Amino acid sequence: MKIQQIDTEYTVLKVLNDNPTMTQRQLSKELGLSLGKTNYVLHALMDKGFMKLSNFKRSDNKIGYLYLLTPEGIEEKSILAQHFLKRKSIEYNRLKKEIETLKNELLER
Repeated sequence: MKIQQIDTEYTVLKVLNDNPTMTQRQLSKELGLSLGKTNYVLHALMDKGFMKLSNFKRSDNKIGYLYLLTPEGIEEKSILAQHFLKRKSIEYNRLKKEIETLKNELLER
């Protein structure tokens, strides 16, 4: 699986864990993804057993949905978070080193 897909799955799990009543449109806007891509990722996570969909009654008498992480989804989110943090830390250190090199080159001129 590509890193971008892994990061997207992690972000979806994280956002929905914090706000399970978020609609697909809200999630799509939050993540900067198309509605179709958002729908695809949600279904993929449900197919993997990391999330389930549940109905709830909203105050305006319309049915809403809750995206609930399963115990496996919570565990997967934790694993993905560790990998995400490790990759971003490596990227941060690489960029920090590159910035220092550029600063030193500019000071030498």
